[in-house]
Amino acid sequence: MKIEVWSDFVCPFCYIGKRRLEQALAQFPHREDVEVVFRSFELDPNAKKETPLTIHEIIAQKYGISLEDAKRANDDIGRQAEAVGLTFRFETMKPTNTFDAHRLAQYAKEKGKLHDVVEQLFFAYFTESKRISDREVLLAIAEAAGLDRKETEEVLNDGRYAEEVRKDEAEAAKFGVRGVPFFILNRKYAISGAQPVEVFRRALEKVWEEEQQASPMRLLAGEGGMCADGSCSID
Repeated sequence: MKIEVWSDFVCPFCYIGKRRLEQALAQFPHREDVEVVFRSFELDPNAKKETPLTIHEIIAQKYGISLEDAKRANDDIGRQAEAVGLTFRFETMKPTNTFDAHRLAQYAKEKGKLHDVVEQLFFAYFTESKRISDREVLLAIAEAAGLDRKETEEVLNDGRYAEEVRKDEAEAAKFGVRGVPFFILNRKYAISGAQPVEVFRRALEKVWEEEQQASPMRLLAGEGGMCADGSCSID
């Protein structure tokens, strides 16, 4: 079974959804036969690498709500993160552009280090409050994952893997993906949003049982927490 996950490294529900999928896989008896591949998706391709605004201020401006309401919304997301063992530090988070982070992930995929780099990029942004567009941050993540620092620096400097990022994003558009996380199982079934662990577990069982059947892609679950158009749902 192959699960393709479109996500962005500054999307809180993408990190939560990643962890919920992992917890579901831990309960799945055929987990050794499941391949998970992370695909690139930028919530805001025009995002600046640095902004004077906090994530609370960005949310408040985006939705036209008070700063207090934005903080409450982020607190709720933080509690969802805690429930799956994650720590989100909204007060010190550094909103940024993620294009170079996605290029690094594409390079890591080629080198067999995709999962290590993806996890570290999420952790760096949400827990360590690092600016994941910063070159030194990316190089440190690459080195920690076992990638060659000098080669990684060359990759980041000369713009390599930009085409791969754009290809993933074009494929997402072809599938009608408007928000992330978005999970496609065996190119037949789709799950939209950071669904509960039980939903992922049932989906794994269903796809495993029906994987030999030819059928069009069907949405197995929707309306979960997700991010779209440069922002995340706060209801």
